[in-house]
Formats: sequence, C-alpha cells, structure tokens
Amino acid sequence: MCKNVKGVTWETEALMGGQAKPSRWERFCPRSALSHIGLFFALMLYTAGGGLVFRALEFPAEIAKQEYHRDRLLSERWNLIRIVADYGMNGTEYVSMEKLISDQLAIYEKILEEASSGGLALEVERNFPPSEERWSILQAVFFSSTVLTTIGYGNIVPETFWGRLFCIAYALVGIPLTLTVIADLGRVFATVVSIIAKQLPAMPKCCSRVAEVNPASQRSLYALWAVCFLFVYLSAGAALFKMWEDDWTFYDGFYFCFITMTTIGFGDLVPKRPKYMLLCTLYILIGLALTSTIIELVRRQYARSWQQLRALSGPLADTLRRLGDAGRGVDVSALHNDLRKVLTIVTMPRFSSGKDALGDKRQLEWEAAVEAVIRDITTPIQSPQKPPIVQIVIYESSV
Repeated sequence: MCKNVKGVTWETEALMGGQAKPSRWERFCPRSALSHIGLFFALMLYTAGGGLVFRALEFPAEIAKQEYHRDRLLSERWNLIRIVADYGMNGTEYVSMEKLISDQLAIYEKILEEASSGGLALEVERNFPPSEERWSILQAVFFSSTVLTTIGYGNIVPETFWGRLFCIAYALVGIPLTLTVIADLGRVFATVVSIIAKQLPAMPKCCSRVAEVNPASQRSLYALWAVCFLFVYLSAGAALFKMWEDDWTFYDGFYFCFITMTTIGFGDLVPKRPKYMLLCTLYILIGLALTSTIIELVRRQYARSWQQLRALSGPLADTLRRLGDAGRGVDVSALHNDLRKVLTIVTMPRFSSGKDALGDKRQLEWEAAVEAVIRDITTPIQSPQKPPIVQIVIYESSV
C-alpha cells in the first residue's frame, strides 16, 4: 500500500527499541521463534504455578471463614426466632418487646451482611451454602495474572499472612518477567505489521503524492489506523465477554476490556465464569502487548507534533518581543504579516529528496524560500521618519 512512498520512516520497525532484521529468514528462523515461544510459555508456567501456590495458601482460610460466618448467621437467626416466639407465648409488654426485637434484628442484619460479603449465598433452605469458590484453581490463576500485569481488580485478595508475603515476593519476580514478555510480543507485532505493510500494493498516484509532500500527515495516518485496530480488538473481546457472561451487555464488555488493557483495573466488572478464565488471561496478555505498542506509536506522534510546535516559537517570539519593546502605538499589522509568513512556512509542501535533478532543484528552491521568509521576519522594521513639527505658541497679555 505504501511501498513507493519516499521519505517516510516506518515507526513499527523500531517501535519497541529493537533493530529491524536485515532479512526475512533471520526474522523467522527457528531459533528466534523458539526464543519468543519459550519466553511466553515461561510466563504461562510462572502464572500457573503462582495460582496453585495462592490456592494452597488461601483456600483453607476461605473455608474456615465461611464456616465461621455460617455458624454466626444460624445462631443469630435462631435467637431472633426464639425472641419472637417468647413474645407470642408470654405476652411481654409491647414497648419493651418491640425494642428487644428491633435490637436483635439489627444484629442479625449486620451478621447477614458480613456473611454475604464473606462468600455465603443467602439461601436458608440450603443452609447458607458458598455463593462461589473464590480460590478455585482457575480463579487463583486468573488472580496471579492480574498481579503480574499490575491490573489488580480487587475482587479477591490474599488475607493470610503467608499469602500476602508470597504475593510480594511473587510480584517482585513476576512483574519484570511480564514486562519483558509484553515488550517481546510488541516487537513481534511491530515486525509483522511492517512486513505486511511493505508487501501491500502501491497506493494510487493521488494518495502517493500527498504522502510525498506531507510525511507528517502520513505518520499521523498510521497512528490513527493503529488506534482503530485497537478498538477493533477491544470490540472483539467485548463480543466474546457478552457471550460468556449472561448479565453483560456489549458496552459492559467493551468497558471491561478498555479498563483492563489500560491497566486501570477498577474491579467493578470482573468475569465470573471460571471455565473461561484461561482464555480471558490469554486475551488480556496479548491485548496488553498490542496496547503498549499502539500507545508507544501514538506517544511518538505526540512528541513529533510538540517538536513542530516548538519550532514555531522562534519567529513568533521575536515578533512578540518587538511588540513588548515598542510599547504603545505599535503597528499590529506587522504581527499579522509575520504570522502569515510563519503559516506559509508551515503549510508549504516539502518535496521528498529524489535522485533526479528536478527533485534537487525543487528542494533548493524550497530551502531558499524558507530562509528568505525567516530573514524577512527577523530583520527589524525601520519605521519611516516623521516630518518635523513646528509649534507656534502665541501669548496674550493684558498689559
């Protein structure tokens, strides 16, 4: 698509700091492929191992906590029933009995709330069973992946001393490994995108002409296409989560994917289907590598735009300095003319340097025009001398 464009540097080749390989065979040789795959599988094994350790440390504590809440809940429930029954049988005074029931009901409601937050389902017929197994194998592996990617939803957290201590050590070792894998996947994505783009057919002459005279807009177009591809990836994930989660809409899935890929991780929406946790972990890891690559591309485009804006500060600063020195009575038309000349420099098309004599000639003409405009701006304006004014003063005397 952009094979014949001159003067445009492919940012994706060196996006993550690595040099592009000179040949296609060196990019996809078995040793290089095995290094990428081995690094990825090392992270997968580290994540799975961490999940098993977290389950071994936290699952017994979760069972003990649920049993404690269940016993308290059943005890307070029977106390409330006994008080109501005693009131019906003994006929206690209405005012004192109402206060007693109200106090006991407040205690029961508080324990009920604690039991619900502790993971118990409020089903009396089933003796308050666990609502979900928080530290199942898949949930523990998913939790370890959120630790390594620094997302941290906060829906499940280690509560034991050894679990928290292991989480600190696990994160200190695993986060650098995860960042290394994400950077490696970003380089792979950048190389693949660069190869695909170079193999596309040439652009039409009109588009090629625009790319030659304005490489900055071409690079901005690349960044825009990258952001659009990121939104397509997020939309695909939103569609998958809409199918996996019964109570999620497409907007909920897209919101969750965006919050996750940007590592914000509010935790207000978290997947609850355990059998899809491994696929969710894989989707998040690939999405983080893709998001970091695209964000780096957009960041470089912002940096170039800022440098171009700073390049305009010279002529404009000189003009404003002359305005400040002049004080009152300055001619504002001079500022208007200088601004028009600066805008002429910005909007003037720069022809890419070709090997033909016509291209060299146009390049020299363009550079000469720019130098002439800048020299005209920086040259101080000599105001024409005003004709001398003769003042005649007539005094009248009453003598």
